[in-house]
Amino acid sequence: MNLDVEAERRLVERLKRRDEAAFNFFVRTYQEKVFSIVFRMLGNRAEAEDLAQEVFITVFRSIDQFRGDARLSTWLYRVAINHTKNRVKYLDRRGRKGTGDIDNAPESEVSKGGPVTSRVDRPDERSEGNELEGKIRVALASLDGDHRELIVLRDLEGLSYEEIVTVTGLPDGTVKSRLHRARAALREAIERGVGWKLPE
Repeated sequence: MNLDVEAERRLVERLKRRDEAAFNFFVRTYQEKVFSIVFRMLGNRAEAEDLAQEVFITVFRSIDQFRGDARLSTWLYRVAINHTKNRVKYLDRRGRKGTGDIDNAPESEVSKGGPVTSRVDRPDERSEGNELEGKIRVALASLDGDHRELIVLRDLEGLSYEEIVTVTGLPDGTVKSRLHRARAALREAIERGVGWKLPE
């Protein structure tokens, strides 16, 4: 569920008054999206669940810093991405890779469709489609963080370019050029892992 601008404005006012009911509503409204972003970036369910909670706590504690220059949801996604990047760095320093769970995640939890996914409905192609979905998840996890971030935000979560510019702090042209390279890198990783070329 996406709130319109006026509903978000009223919600921010209530959050700034430390309204507990508003916070609960805020979490219910955005928890699925935040978890999805964090999980796709980390690939580890336990880490993602923990981090998603941290994201909401951070936003609630720092809501007074929200100036309204962007949508509340966009600001929330920026906090989620920044927290995730910090967690990835932390895990890398400890020598832990966080992509173990993503291979076993149900398709509905990891891939909603879009330019980089392949959903196959015909029974004779279902097995092949499921295999490709798994390869896509592994390939996504193999990308560097900047590329994975853009694929997740644009192709999997469906954020607009304007939102991605706000979330990442990158200029529009940089977002588009990096996303082009990210898609090419993902395609290459998929083809390398799958052994056949994806259709153009």
